[in-house]
Amino acid sequence: MRKTRFQGMLLAAIATAVPATALANEELLKLQDSPNYWVMQNGDFWAQRYSKLDQINAANASKLQAAWTFSTGVLRGHEGGPLVLPGSATGLDHDTLYVNAPFPNNVFAINLDNLEVVWEYIPVQNYDETVPVMCCDTVNRGVAYADGKIFLHQANTELVAIDAKTGKKVWSVKNGDPKRGETNTNAPHVIKDKVVTGISGGEFGVHGFLAAYNIKDGKLAWKAYSVGPDDQMLIDPEKTTELGKPIGKDSSLKTWKGDQWKTGGGTTWGWYAYDKELNLVYYGSGNPGTWNPVVRPGDNKWSMTIFARDVDTGVAKWVYQMTPHDEWDYDGVNEMILADIKVKGEDRKALVHFDRNGFAYTLDRVTGELLVAEKYDPSVNWATHVDMKTGRPEQVPRYSTHKNGEDVNTTNICPAALGTKDQQPAAFSPRTGLFYVPTNHVCMDYEPVSGGEYTAGQPYVNAVLNMFPAGKVTGDGTNNLGNFIAWDAGTGKIKWSIPERFSVWSGALATAGDVVFYGTLDGYIKCIDAKSGKELWKFKTPSGIIGNLNTWTHKDKQYVGVLSGVGGWAGIGMAAGLIQDTEGLGAVGAYKGLSSYTRLGGVLSVFSLP
Repeated sequence: MRKTRFQGMLLAAIATAVPATALANEELLKLQDSPNYWVMQNGDFWAQRYSKLDQINAANASKLQAAWTFSTGVLRGHEGGPLVLPGSATGLDHDTLYVNAPFPNNVFAINLDNLEVVWEYIPVQNYDETVPVMCCDTVNRGVAYADGKIFLHQANTELVAIDAKTGKKVWSVKNGDPKRGETNTNAPHVIKDKVVTGISGGEFGVHGFLAAYNIKDGKLAWKAYSVGPDDQMLIDPEKTTELGKPIGKDSSLKTWKGDQWKTGGGTTWGWYAYDKELNLVYYGSGNPGTWNPVVRPGDNKWSMTIFARDVDTGVAKWVYQMTPHDEWDYDGVNEMILADIKVKGEDRKALVHFDRNGFAYTLDRVTGELLVAEKYDPSVNWATHVDMKTGRPEQVPRYSTHKNGEDVNTTNICPAALGTKDQQPAAFSPRTGLFYVPTNHVCMDYEPVSGGEYTAGQPYVNAVLNMFPAGKVTGDGTNNLGNFIAWDAGTGKIKWSIPERFSVWSGALATAGDVVFYGTLDGYIKCIDAKSGKELWKFKTPSGIIGNLNTWTHKDKQYVGVLSGVGGWAGIGMAAGLIQDTEGLGAVGAYKGLSSYTRLGGVLSVFSLP
């Protein structure tokens, strides 16, 4: 029987794979079980951002105080957070904290015994080639660790393996080309014997993909595109399913006009999770290109999609598209949190995803079955609900930028393009069974603009946006731009909500002390009671917080750390000196008041009990 091109690629991938038992990264599996360290950006492979540490708890959190600080020397937006590793992993004779900065992406190794900078890795990158094609600030979401190496994905797409002990480069590989608008902002993720990473550049017509490189030498193991032909996507038309049914041959190509898939976006700059038992990596793909939906009719599969892929081969087991034919830039790249929870009274192996489109999804992570899809901000209005049989949102024509047409300003769409939540990761506490979610409370006007052909390396947006508080639309008299909520993913309901003046753009942290930490754009780190949401403590850091909260112990004392350094999409006006309301892809107008509360500056702030 004649082999198809896809079958040939699949057989080649399997032939080069080592038996799974030999591939398992036992070092990381053991390290993640120790609450004394923080060994991957989201805490563990399930991306729960939960720590078993309980020295800091609801009874004593009010006594927290600053322990030490460290300046990165960089002024742009600081997302992500530090790793904390034992000497047994790094070869150093002390516990070490590793933290990196936005462009130019310097990495620092800090001795936790005396706070000495052991080494600093300073990348060499071309500013003029790279920074102009970074759409939403020069952020970087952190480094990864495995096998005695620190992995950094630089803005210019160079993936670098650094010796954790010496700071010397071990190997590097280019993952893309800034001249085509390709950059990297995501944190690499180590899964088994591979470094898994994505690509940024959906606003430049980039053809999005997920790639896996061998941790030993940087050799490409597999590469799976989000849109296009089946063989390039590593999709099996008969075995890859959506909602339990095979997706069929050319499932993506049939939903694009001509060759538009080649500049179709679907970038993968978010967070990934991994289930060892299922051997699956979970992640989301971003918006289709261009932002003008009129010129790209069809569902534009598989942009805006949750993928579950085999880690060894990259082949997709199942997919689920959240926003077919996206008309609002509702990127689907937000974190996938894995948890074994009760859903509508039944025990399920769940995947929970808080999408930019304003709906929180609970799926069966084994099969991809849709279990829950509910709004997690009451202002969401572009769709009434998600049809649980088809999985499709029921859109409201009034807010359809495609239906209203090119060069027509569709007003009062909720949420705005930056979503009810952007990439800032939520946390899950198995003690309370709740998910703790940093959110945006923002709406927008959106005008698709006619004209504007694709040119490699040039913006491919073709839309004008203006953002503002959701209260302007809902008429509730509020002008807050954010909320921090507790969410029940089994029922799809908000348990409690804390309004914030600005969007909550930090990653949350939940602990066994029944407390939850998060940061605010105006610079406060806050600690709240995980059960009630009552504020227990807060501290004003030097700059607005868009970094993620981490915790660890050193010499039997628990510490909590966070990067402050305002920027990111919400803070792009301050970070890049933009002043027009529609600049920063529409965000500048909504966050003009931010400069009255904070200033630029990258600082790691660390806290502990007396």
